[in-house]
Amino acid sequence: MSTSTDPGAATPQATTPTPAPDSALLLPAEADGCPFDPPSAYRQAADRSPVTRTRLWDGSSCWLVTGYQEVRTVLADQRFSADGLRPGFPFLSPGRRQLATNTPGFIRMDDPEHARLRRMLTTEFLVKRVEALRPALQRIVDDTLDRMLAAGGPVDLVTEFALPIPSLAICLLLGVPYEDHEFFQQQSRILLDTRSPGPAVSDAQRSLLSYLGDLATAKRRAPTDDILSRLAVRDDLATEEAASMALLLLIAGHETTANMTALSTLALLRNPAQAARLRAAGPAEAKAAVEELLRYLTIVQAGLPRVATEDLELGGTPIRAGDGLLCMLSTANRDESVFADGSELDLDRDARRHLAFGFGVHQCLGQPLARAELQIALHTLFTRLPQLRLAVDEEQLSYRTTMVVHGVDALPVSW
Repeated sequence: MSTSTDPGAATPQATTPTPAPDSALLLPAEADGCPFDPPSAYRQAADRSPVTRTRLWDGSSCWLVTGYQEVRTVLADQRFSADGLRPGFPFLSPGRRQLATNTPGFIRMDDPEHARLRRMLTTEFLVKRVEALRPALQRIVDDTLDRMLAAGGPVDLVTEFALPIPSLAICLLLGVPYEDHEFFQQQSRILLDTRSPGPAVSDAQRSLLSYLGDLATAKRRAPTDDILSRLAVRDDLATEEAASMALLLLIAGHETTANMTALSTLALLRNPAQAARLRAAGPAEAKAAVEELLRYLTIVQAGLPRVATEDLELGGTPIRAGDGLLCMLSTANRDESVFADGSELDLDRDARRHLAFGFGVHQCLGQPLARAELQIALHTLFTRLPQLRLAVDEEQLSYRTTMVVHGVDALPVSW
């Protein structure tokens, strides 16, 4: 069993927030304009400086980091902590703060505890292992598309295609019964919505941890060939820790890829020439196309939070110990000094330097799986349905602008 202190008993230390001027930009900024673009307020801030002082809902100050190099620097430098229990750590809402007072996942920890837990999962998502899963992923995509076609159009691509594929995949790998998907999808949306009040966040997190804890206990007694079983039988991992790690994988494993699949489809439908390139692409070209879509859309539009642990300088701006920072992956991935015409979708672009999965020791563990799912799902969809089109006027679409992971609520399509 782990001898680490129970994170569930910890709470952020009480501090007096460093006030921000009333004229400072309030985070999160309101979405406006093109649904694929970062809010204009972030882009305007980036034009002024790669590091800008802003304010949060509780009146505290936070640095908005918008430049590509500055974001990479913060995410790679362990003097910027990912620990949500540190004083000064920036939260976009009371609900996001509540998550830090409950049981934080290892993405909200620093080394060595972060490294200890992450290493337990590293081999599960090695590129070689994910590549061996491609035939199974292709079957999931084909079967899902067959069911969608049998139902006939118009259909909501989100519920009938984009969401089932990663949900089926992560349930298979994790060892979670897919028949419970409606339960964990509903709870995960509460956790990801910045408008969710603290009590609702606590209830949703408690429900999911209880569910996964019970499942881990059962798998400890009778393990099967899945990630949760391998976590559950470890002598150096408490059941509560296994449940917390499974929770992170479960949420990230379906919400992110589902939203990315739907938004990518919409972006390609708006750009027929780009869709034609993907349709004609071979395996290598399809991989490159997905990298550009990841860069262009950057669905983690709320940014990645950090807090400085010592005084230092970032992009010419003095940062004090205890200052919170929000790293905007979306604006970094549009930085013209790195990606020429970055506001344009160009599937011929070499976008491999993008930061859609983060950077440094905390970058997304499951990115090989996400890439494989997107490559297979998008190429198969546009190849098998060359006449795919929106079934409603684009103005009727609504977007998940208050979610930590950006997406479209529904995407009615015909073919």
